[in-house]
Amino acid sequence: MIKIAFMGAGSTVFAKNVLGDCIMTPALEGIEIWLYDIDKVRLEDSNRMLSNILKNSGRTDIAIHATLDRTAALAGAGYVVNAIQVGGYEPCTVTDFEIPKKYGLRQTIADTLGIGGIFRALRTIPVMMDFAADMRRLCPDALFINYTNPMAMLSGYIQQNTDIRTIGLCHSVQGCVPTLLKDVGLFEEYDGKTRWEIAGINHQAWLLKVTDLEGNDLYPEIKRRSRDPQLAELRKKDLVRLEMMNRFGYYITESSEHFSEYSPWFIKARNPELIERFNIPLDEYPRRCVNQINKWTAMREQLVNDENLEHKKSKEYAAYIIEAMETDRPFRVHGNVLNTGRLITNLPENACVEVPCMIDRNGVNPCYVGALPEQCAAINRTNINVQLLTIEAARTLKKEYVYMAAMMDPHTAAELTMDEITAMCDDLFEAHKDWLPEYK
Repeated sequence: MIKIAFMGAGSTVFAKNVLGDCIMTPALEGIEIWLYDIDKVRLEDSNRMLSNILKNSGRTDIAIHATLDRTAALAGAGYVVNAIQVGGYEPCTVTDFEIPKKYGLRQTIADTLGIGGIFRALRTIPVMMDFAADMRRLCPDALFINYTNPMAMLSGYIQQNTDIRTIGLCHSVQGCVPTLLKDVGLFEEYDGKTRWEIAGINHQAWLLKVTDLEGNDLYPEIKRRSRDPQLAELRKKDLVRLEMMNRFGYYITESSEHFSEYSPWFIKARNPELIERFNIPLDEYPRRCVNQINKWTAMREQLVNDENLEHKKSKEYAAYIIEAMETDRPFRVHGNVLNTGRLITNLPENACVEVPCMIDRNGVNPCYVGALPEQCAAINRTNINVQLLTIEAARTLKKEYVYMAAMMDPHTAAELTMDEITAMCDDLFEAHKDWLPEYK
């Protein structure tokens, strides 16, 4: 029996992708899926959706359970998938945007780095540590598969402070090369016909190499096309990443709206022309949340109440990991793991890095990468500084580490003074006090 516990199962679309993939994997025989959430309505929605997918798959060896009881969900699990969002859109995400905005600090996504990422981590880590404590008691050998952001902070905290086997997963690696090829008009010619190497940190891993199947380097032509005025319409949504590629030599895995707030160069209140030139969508994540909330009624009808619902396997890694571990047929993913033994030699050993990992019956086997190009490692380290200080803040419950993390954040430091940063953090502590342990 393969028991999979899905934490945060009210994330209906995501549950469809990850668990629907498991249902559509014939090698995974005798699965028990346990859905857990604190929202009874959303939990039942996901249960009905997956039950329809299961019925239409023709499989009879899979059972689905939905529960509000975390102990029942975790007991005896072999795999625990985490997709929670502590505090939701309201009040917490709104707060993460509105308070910084009063200080003149604008954000786009705010779920990975910056002041939004810091406070998202601080309110999520205690819940994940509760999960870890339950896992140690109920399923100590299970693999914890984390999909929740901020990925490096959350996965890194669990990896540094517990003995729970953990890998963090993000789909930005799978989408990196196809997006770049579309940006420069080479997708039709090279889709599925490239080899590539990627490593770094989550949302800021680097496309170190991209070739055709004969080994010819595609970067020179990609860079030429990225500057071609005739292709401007293709690349207008990805201007930040292409600028970084041309300035620093390598393309980055995560989107331009994400990367724009991980650096000091693109979002500047005193220079709105810069924001317009690079097509940076300020307040993008709240806008997406509102759109999703408004569309949920129609989406719910399609996903939850469609008795003929079927699923086509997605590109998410979770099902492939479970299959590789259960069948001992190795599969390569890119995962977020501790940089133990310096998988990336010019990044800190206690950082959470995103590197190739071979998966088999022995579990997650991270691959040695070596040194990143020095400019890439330097940019990664500016983000790792924030991640490690945030982890230290959550471990010690000391406000001073939160202040330091925010002061070291590239975008925040480029916009605000130390006094402004401290005051902003204090305002966020007050606003989020019902979602945080007591900090001193």
